[in-house]
Amino acid sequence: MSVLARSVGNAFRNKVRTAAVVAVLAVAIGLALAMLVANQAVAGKVAELNASVGTVLTVNPAGGQGFEGGGEPLTAEQATTAASVPNVSTVVGTKALRLRNADAAAAQTGGPGGLGGQGGPGGQAATTLTTSLTAAVDAGTLGARNQASTGTSGTSGTAPAFSVPITATGIGAEVDTTGKALELTEGTGLGDYTAASTGALLGTTLAEKNGLAVGSTFTINDQSFTVAGLFDAGTAFGNNALYLTLPAAQTLAELPGELSTMIATVNSMENVEAAKTALQEALGSDAADVSQGQRNLESAVSSLGSVKNISFIAFVAALATAGLIILLIMVMLVRERRREIGVLKAIGARNRTIGLQFVLEALVLVALGSAVGAAVASFASGGIASALISSNTATATTVAGQRGIPGGTPGGFPGAPAGGFPGAPGEGPLGGASQLLTSVTASASPGVIAAGIAAVFGVAIIGALVPALLTARIRPIEVLRGE
Repeated sequence: MSVLARSVGNAFRNKVRTAAVVAVLAVAIGLALAMLVANQAVAGKVAELNASVGTVLTVNPAGGQGFEGGGEPLTAEQATTAASVPNVSTVVGTKALRLRNADAAAAQTGGPGGLGGQGGPGGQAATTLTTSLTAAVDAGTLGARNQASTGTSGTSGTAPAFSVPITATGIGAEVDTTGKALELTEGTGLGDYTAASTGALLGTTLAEKNGLAVGSTFTINDQSFTVAGLFDAGTAFGNNALYLTLPAAQTLAELPGELSTMIATVNSMENVEAAKTALQEALGSDAADVSQGQRNLESAVSSLGSVKNISFIAFVAALATAGLIILLIMVMLVRERRREIGVLKAIGARNRTIGLQFVLEALVLVALGSAVGAAVASFASGGIASALISSNTATATTVAGQRGIPGGTPGGFPGAPAGGFPGAPGEGPLGGASQLLTSVTASASPGVIAAGIAAVFGVAIIGALVPALLTARIRPIEVLRGE
């Protein structure tokens, strides 16, 4: 009988014990694989955050903040200077506009420009223009209250109907105001974003509110624009917006060469701080303020890093547990078969043959346990990852609250105050970071499962080989005399 056949037969010699061993191994292996899947998912999310947001620097006019601020606007020449700073890979300029429905604007005391000069991205002034579009967000109680607090409700004693302005941004590349690529749901981009164009990208809710689709037209200051594509920003306020090419927005504002903000992307996370300092020195502290885009996402990355470390430690612990189970089982089996080992030694079996027999037997048990454990991991990995992330989100939120980290993302949209609006998606100690924490998706990919099972098999070989070789070193006469 071959060593393989004898090993498989021995593995099923006691079926009840085999079933119990396989069940215990399946739990340990399943937990190890689930933790490995969670670890890989979180690592991928951290890499995504670092690549998309962590390397972005935002340049605003010096002194601009929220609804207040002053200073001089940024220029195209400054964008060229910024692009020449070491480690800065790209610089994208933007021009902020605020659009009001022509009829609603006429009803405001002070005319269509009554609200101009407030609330561009990051606090710089935005130009208010009229449009045929109707805002997709109703003013509601908060909008009316904020309108009254700005002193623009008129002097007649009766406040006119207030409408939320539509955010319009001229951009020099297909990115949003955080530097991430626009996610189009329909249509195409605007082609050359550095050239004047009559195309526009509309938020999905804004397009739906106005009954527009790709190919439809609307007007801004009586100039006709065509909907080239639709995007989904993920929030109601974000979708109450549209994007134009930068020259088109500058032409509408009659401010050629002027920028509201600049988005500088650094070539790597390691160079962000150095690039930030160099950028500030190149532009001058009296002309521009340089900040790291969405700094509250650092809390998200930090919390995800904790989840990554915890899941890896748990994977190692579960793997060690599986190895310990195999070791104890094989010690028990070797002790039970001392006489069998003595007979094999007496008829000339080599130590490596005896060791191979027990290793193969252990691998049969591990293979069965891995098959069941992989099935368990495929169902449990998502829940385990969510539980780990939720726990760390709560901890990070508490710590952030104690440290006084404000909610919201300054400059996330025109008119956004530094601390964010109450009820805005960025509200809370972690701001938008808490949403990113819960957006991690753990999927049991074949590659990750294969890597985990390979690690389990490696531990199984060691756990089976050690007791078998130690017993095989005993002389046959000693084993048989003891029996």
